[in-house]
Amino acid sequence: MQIENRKARHNFEILETYEAGIELIGSEVKSIRAGKASMNEAFARVIQGEEIWLFGLHITRYENTDARLAPDEARSRRLLMRKKEIYKIAERVRLERLAITALKLYFNKRNRVKIQIALARGKKLHDKREAIKERDVKIDLKRVMKKSQK
Repeated sequence: MQIENRKARHNFEILETYEAGIELIGSEVKSIRAGKASMNEAFARVIQGEEIWLFGLHITRYENTDARLAPDEARSRRLLMRKKEIYKIAERVRLERLAITALKLYFNKRNRVKIQIALARGKKLHDKREAIKERDVKIDLKRVMKKSQK
């Protein structure tokens, strides 16, 4: 199961990606496995230069969990990374005024929930239009190539 943030690549220029663990409660893992999570507005922040926290990740409450024990669906979650990586990210964010955005949430080979985050720079409106034009040209080119092969 893989959950992606499709808006991230449209709204941001991705500079560098990282893989991080994420601190979750058992019922949240079950919800993610069932595909009941949304990352459309997910972003991360470096807190006090030592921790990275994820905000805006919405994990729907697992249906078999007691309502009193269920965590808040939109709570902030701590990302698990090495201190060296966190310091490196924090420095680049501070100096280059970059954003940390979440790209995808998935299970790795060892069945652990991982999140791919990226250092990103926001795109301007004209950059977004340019990317759309390039994508349309590629699609048209593929279409023409396919017709010529028949």
